[in-house]
Amino acid sequence: RVQLVESGGGSVQAGGSLRLSCTVSGYSYSNLNCLGWFRQIPGREPEGLSAIYATGGLTYYAGSAKGRFTISQDNAKNVVYLQMNDLRPEDTAMYYCVAEPLKAAGGYCPYPKTDFDFWGQGTQVTVSS
Repeated sequence: RVQLVESGGGSVQAGGSLRLSCTVSGYSYSNLNCLGWFRQIPGREPEGLSAIYATGGLTYYAGSAKGRFTISQDNAKNVVYLQMNDLRPEDTAMYYCVAEPLKAAGGYCPYPKTDFDFWGQGTQVTVSS
C-alpha cells in the first residue's frame, strides 16, 4: 500500500524559509510518473504549486510559487522536497504531497489538476507577519 508522508511544516515569520519533505513508501519510486505539491486553505479548492517528473526531473511551477519555491527529488531515497523561501502570510495552508503512477497509457501527469492517484495526509505551514 503506497504511503506519502510529509514532514517539515511548522510556524515561521514572514520572510522565513521551510523545506517540506515527502517520503514515498510501499511503491517503487521508479514506477511513478510525476510527483507534486498542493496546498489548501480551509474553504478553498486545493492549489497546485509544483510538480516534477520522477524520471528526467522536468519541473512545473504555479505563478504563486515561481521564484520562491523549488521542487527537487532524491530518487535513491524516494523523497521529493519543496524548498520554500521568502514565505508570506498568504502561504499559510495545509500542504500536500501527491504522486501519479506510470500507467499503460503513457506518461500523463495530472498537474495542475488534482487528479493524482496518491495523496499524503498533509503538513501545516503557518506564516506570521
